[in-house]
Amino acid sequence: MNYINEQERRKIFEQFFILTFPKVKAFAYKILKSEGDAEDIAQDVFVKIWADAETWKNCETHNGYIYIMVRNQIFNFLKHKSIANSYQEQLVGTYASSFQEDIHDHLYAKEIELLIKLTVNQMPEQRQKVFMMSRFKQMTNNEIAEQLDISVRTVERHLYLALIDLKKITLFLIFLYLH
Repeated sequence: MNYINEQERRKIFEQFFILTFPKVKAFAYKILKSEGDAEDIAQDVFVKIWADAETWKNCETHNGYIYIMVRNQIFNFLKHKSIANSYQEQLVGTYASSFQEDIHDHLYAKEIELLIKLTVNQMPEQRQKVFMMSRFKQMTNNEIAEQLDISVRTVERHLYLALIDLKKITLFLIFLYLH
């Protein structure tokens, strides 16, 4: 695909999309029995195809390849949906009995707060400063960059990495909660 310009690539993809999208959507609908979910799956597949030229080549030359992609996307969708439904059922069960567990909720909140503090304290010093200034002092990225004499992009990168660290703790807590 490197030998064609962007405008030609778009035109070829548009033709491919117009020709193939209804078939892909119909295939997904046969399995999912949901118009909305089938359309979402088909759109996700075409976004992946557009983003990766190698995938696109495979889809153009091997018609079955796109259906393998759809099948895999459906499997991932159903797996995610199953996990989400299970989680919702657990939440409903938890909230039904939560009136009796006020003290436990308070303890869990304190434990979560402690884990967040520990996570922040484990961050490198500069990331910790940037995070504290952003989240607790409500400073803008520009203000932080100016005060610490670093670029705004560096501030954004520190915040991004800090949030990744905190997401790991969140996933850990969800894992503990589900088990």
